[in-house]
Amino acid sequence: MKILLVALGAGLGGGLRYWLSGFVQKLTLAYFPFGTLTVNILGSILLGFLIFGLDEKDLLNSNLKLLIGIGFCGGFTTFSTFSVETVNLLRDSEFILAGSNILLNVICTIFGAYLGYLLTK
Repeated sequence: MKILLVALGAGLGGGLRYWLSGFVQKLTLAYFPFGTLTVNILGSILLGFLIFGLDEKDLLNSNLKLLIGIGFCGGFTTFSTFSVETVNLLRDSEFILAGSNILLNVICTIFGAYLGYLLTK
Protein backbone atom coordinates (compact mmCIF):
# COMPACT_ATOMS: atom_id res chain seq x y z
CA MET A 1 0.00 0.00 0.00
CA LYS A 2 2.83 2.42 0.85
CA ILE A 3 4.51 1.92 -2.52
CA LEU A 4 1.22 2.57 -4.29
CA LEU A 5 0.78 5.86 -2.42
CA VAL A 6 4.29 6.98 -3.35
CA ALA A 7 3.80 5.86 -6.98
CA LEU A 8 0.46 7.67 -7.27
CA GLY A 9 1.91 10.86 -5.83
CA ALA A 10 5.00 10.64 -8.03
CA GLY A 11 2.85 10.14 -11.13
CA LEU A 12 0.72 13.16 -10.32
CA GLY A 13 3.75 15.26 -9.41
CA GLY A 14 5.65 14.21 -12.52
CA GLY A 15 2.69 14.98 -14.77
CA LEU A 16 2.23 18.40 -13.24
CA ARG A 17 5.98 19.07 -13.45
CA TYR A 18 5.99 18.22 -17.15
CA TRP A 19 3.08 20.54 -17.88
CA LEU A 20 4.09 23.45 -15.62
CA SER A 21 7.76 23.39 -16.56
CA GLY A 22 6.87 23.47 -20.25
CA PHE A 23 4.28 26.20 -19.72
CA VAL A 24 6.70 28.44 -17.81
CA GLN A 25 9.49 27.79 -20.30
CA LYS A 26 7.28 28.94 -23.18
CA LEU A 27 6.54 32.19 -21.32
CA THR A 28 10.17 33.00 -20.50
CA LEU A 29 13.58 33.23 -22.09
CA ALA A 30 14.27 30.06 -24.04
CA TYR A 31 17.99 29.99 -23.24
CA PHE A 32 17.57 29.71 -19.45
CA PRO A 33 15.71 26.80 -17.75
CA PHE A 34 13.12 28.89 -15.88
CA GLY A 35 10.60 26.02 -16.04
CA THR A 36 12.80 23.73 -13.98
CA LEU A 37 13.68 26.53 -11.59
CA THR A 38 9.98 27.27 -11.06
CA VAL A 39 8.99 23.72 -10.21
CA ASN A 40 11.99 23.30 -7.91
CA ILE A 41 11.05 26.45 -5.98
CA LEU A 42 7.35 25.53 -5.75
CA GLY A 43 8.18 21.97 -4.70
CA SER A 44 10.48 23.27 -1.98
CA ILE A 45 7.79 25.61 -0.64
CA LEU A 46 5.24 22.79 -0.60
CA LEU A 47 7.57 20.30 1.08
CA GLY A 48 8.68 22.91 3.63
CA PHE A 49 5.05 23.66 4.44
CA LEU A 50 4.20 19.97 4.77
CA ILE A 51 7.15 19.05 6.96
CA PHE A 52 7.41 22.15 9.14
CA GLY A 53 3.73 23.05 9.24
CA LEU A 54 1.95 19.76 9.28
CA ASP A 55 4.30 16.89 10.06
CA GLU A 56 6.14 18.53 12.96
CA LYS A 57 2.76 19.43 14.49
CA ASP A 58 1.45 15.89 13.96
CA LEU A 59 -1.20 17.14 11.53
CA LEU A 60 -0.04 14.95 8.64
CA ASN A 61 -0.74 11.24 8.80
CA SER A 62 1.86 8.83 7.46
CA ASN A 63 -0.14 7.97 4.32
CA LEU A 64 -0.47 11.63 3.29
CA LYS A 65 3.21 12.16 4.01
CA LEU A 66 4.02 9.30 1.64
CA LEU A 67 1.56 10.46 -1.02
CA ILE A 68 2.35 14.18 -0.99
CA GLY A 69 5.78 14.56 0.61
CA ILE A 70 7.69 11.68 -0.88
CA GLY A 71 5.56 10.85 -3.93
CA PHE A 72 4.19 14.14 -5.24
CA CYS A 73 7.09 16.40 -4.24
CA GLY A 74 9.61 13.79 -5.35
CA GLY A 75 7.94 13.48 -8.76
CA PHE A 76 7.35 17.21 -9.06
CA THR A 77 10.85 18.53 -8.34
CA THR A 78 13.57 17.93 -10.86
CA PHE A 79 17.09 17.76 -9.54
CA SER A 80 18.22 15.41 -12.28
CA THR A 81 16.79 17.72 -14.95
CA PHE A 82 18.48 20.68 -13.27
CA SER A 83 21.79 18.79 -13.40
CA VAL A 84 21.49 17.91 -17.09
CA GLU A 85 20.45 21.46 -18.01
CA THR A 86 23.44 22.82 -16.12
CA VAL A 87 25.82 20.43 -17.91
CA ASN A 88 24.28 21.49 -21.24
CA LEU A 89 24.89 25.16 -20.40
CA LEU A 90 28.49 24.36 -19.45
CA ARG A 91 28.98 22.33 -22.62
CA ASP A 92 27.70 25.32 -24.62
CA SER A 93 30.23 27.55 -22.80
CA GLU A 94 27.38 29.46 -21.13
CA PHE A 95 29.29 29.73 -17.87
CA ILE A 96 27.39 32.69 -16.48
CA LEU A 97 24.03 31.05 -17.19
CA ALA A 98 25.26 27.74 -15.72
CA GLY A 99 26.48 29.48 -12.57
CA SER A 100 23.24 31.44 -12.33
CA ASN A 101 21.25 28.24 -12.70
CA ILE A 102 23.19 26.58 -9.88
CA LEU A 103 22.95 29.58 -7.55
CA LEU A 104 19.28 30.29 -8.26
CA ASN A 105 18.22 26.66 -7.82
CA VAL A 106 20.15 26.19 -4.59
CA ILE A 107 19.37 29.56 -3.01
CA CYS A 108 15.75 29.81 -4.16
CA THR A 109 14.82 26.26 -3.21
CA ILE A 110 16.33 26.65 0.26
CA PHE A 111 14.45 29.92 0.59
CA GLY A 112 11.35 28.11 -0.70
CA ALA A 113 11.60 25.50 2.05
CA TYR A 114 12.09 28.31 4.57
CA LEU A 115 9.08 30.12 3.13
CA GLY A 116 7.07 26.95 3.59
CA TYR A 117 8.23 26.94 7.21
CA LEU A 118 7.27 30.61 7.65
CA LEU A 119 3.82 29.95 6.21
CA THR A 120 3.19 27.56 9.06
CA LYS A 121 3.78 30.20 11.73
